Amino acid sequence: MVLLADDYGWANIGFHRKPLANTSADAAQGAYEAHTPTLDALAGEGIQLDRHYSYKICSPARSSFQSGRLAVHVNVGNTGVTAWNQDDPVSGYAGIPRNMTGLAHKMKQGGYHTSMVGKWDAGMATTAHTPQGRGYDSWYGYYQHANDYWNKGMGSVKNPQATGEIDICLNKFTDFSEETDTHRGGVLDSDALDGSCWDSMAEDPPCYAEQLFKNRTLEIIRQHDPAEPLFHMHAFHALHTPLQVPQSYLKKIDAAVEAAGGKPFTSRNRRTYAAMVMYMDHTVGELVKALQHKGMWESTLLLFLADNGGPIYEPGSANNHPLKGGKYNDFEGGVRVNAFLSGGFIPEAARGSVHQGVVSVADWYSTFSYLAGVDAEDRQAAAASLPPVDGVQQIEDILTGGDARKGIALHLSEYAVLEWPWKLIIGPQPYSRWTGPLYPNCSTWTNYKDIGPFFADFKVFDVKMNYSEDPHKNAALLWEDDCGDGCLYNLKTDPTEHQNLALQADLQPKLKKMQQLLAALNSKLFSPTRGEPQTVACTTAVDQGGYYGPFVDAEEYYKGIPAPTTAQKIKRVAEKAGLEVFSSDKVRSATIKAFQKIFPRLFTQSADLDNCNATGPLPGPTA
Repeated sequence: MVLLADDYGWANIGFHRKPLANTSADAAQGAYEAHTPTLDALAGEGIQLDRHYSYKICSPARSSFQSGRLAVHVNVGNTGVTAWNQDDPVSGYAGIPRNMTGLAHKMKQGGYHTSMVGKWDAGMATTAHTPQGRGYDSWYGYYQHANDYWNKGMGSVKNPQATGEIDICLNKFTDFSEETDTHRGGVLDSDALDGSCWDSMAEDPPCYAEQLFKNRTLEIIRQHDPAEPLFHMHAFHALHTPLQVPQSYLKKIDAAVEAAGGKPFTSRNRRTYAAMVMYMDHTVGELVKALQHKGMWESTLLLFLADNGGPIYEPGSANNHPLKGGKYNDFEGGVRVNAFLSGGFIPEAARGSVHQGVVSVADWYSTFSYLAGVDAEDRQAAAASLPPVDGVQQIEDILTGGDARKGIALHLSEYAVLEWPWKLIIGPQPYSRWTGPLYPNCSTWTNYKDIGPFFADFKVFDVKMNYSEDPHKNAALLWEDDCGDGCLYNLKTDPTEHQNLALQADLQPKLKKMQQLLAALNSKLFSPTRGEPQTVACTTAVDQGGYYGPFVDAEEYYKGIPAPTTAQKIKRVAEKAGLEVFSSDKVRSATIKAFQKIFPRLFTQSADLDNCNATGPLPGPTA
């Protein structure tokens, strides 16, 4: 079983806090707030993966996991799901190229039943891009970077905090779909889409996305025949923005902190993030109990990992202390992630250990293929002249304390390479800061609108927005520093990247060697033209009842969708006509320019931004 957390801060898990708890009052408070007894226990009974590396943002990391390629060989950007380059039928879409074989296909070849719940974020344009197209027998979740946890929408043009973008469909549609033998398309359960339960004080409000995902995974476990092998992936929405959690969990986290001897929270968003971590921890506990009750735990290999480091921008509210940086940069806080193995599969001798070898998110493709008894080679991709699988088979070295990647350079991004223990980072890097042990807090946001950190990747129609016409001011608001031709670090002696060794005279040969290595690796960067946002994605969504989904050659894909009434048909004609306006380059360009003018005000006035009132209830769904 794979449990994939989203945007999980290094310091927001208990076992990374405990060694720091006695160093200061703030460190102790942070340890009280990182309430993860289930995750801590599972890691303690299993193997911590102390040097597990991923990519710095969501979609590339998930594409890497599902395809077995490093992100630089599959997908390096959070391209909007409506993109389509009609001149490239293989790679001209967001996410994983069409002709790459998915991990779930490999597991099916090995005789496994495959299922997935939660966030996909690895492409949507064609039927081949969906989870079922990549080999999962069933899927229940959403396609994009995020959606509203309550109503499953994308937020309005005025409050687009879910995905951090305004798409060509003006964020009009619902992103919540299901793929089974009998249904492909939007989730039809009206209770699941009704966000009115947001203010419920119930422990598990019925419309909360994480509750729906948890129940679906529990159902899969309960209905599974233990005699057959199961490969199941539970991809949490948590802890990605918008920060939303059942109101009861705010009280739970307050009580847990107080019981531990801590003080009340001084940041609304830090409190919400901590409550979401607690909810996730409780969910993991329920899933493990279900496996134990079913008699499956003793044969289970459980992988828990995060897709990237925690976001330290507003309103992300994660903390990667003591590591530098966070999501969107190549410092350790952005790419070194929380990860461990657990379950009855782990031999007794290996339990309770900490694995120090370098592990990549791309390695799990080869590792799980090996465990399933199948070859990790991707012949379909080779026939299409696509990059081969990069992943290294890790399980034997992890169990024995070896280092499967010894002597193998890890191409972290086009701006960074790791050749243990040396790491080179080049170019501009947002969020080039160290947070304190208690972050964010009241003082953090006192001058937020003047000093940032703002969100670095807000887009309108897939075009990035800037906060200022002055590039220096824009960089300052993103806490951006420029490594130029290279910042050089020795991670063995300096894991927090405080000492840039690039100017040290005796290390000039090492610097030059690392620069040459990165240049050589970048010569093989996979960067196809993904295309422009297409309004056909929106008109297809209209035809499917208002849900995002495949829109290229997808006529035979959807099934189990009720036929529209006459009134609905008339309404859909009007909706499509309105959306077709944005197919014009002239209108599209004018809209982008208009948004660029109002964007800074639009973002800084959002209701999702932090404040020091950490005691009240959370606001409702984004609308």
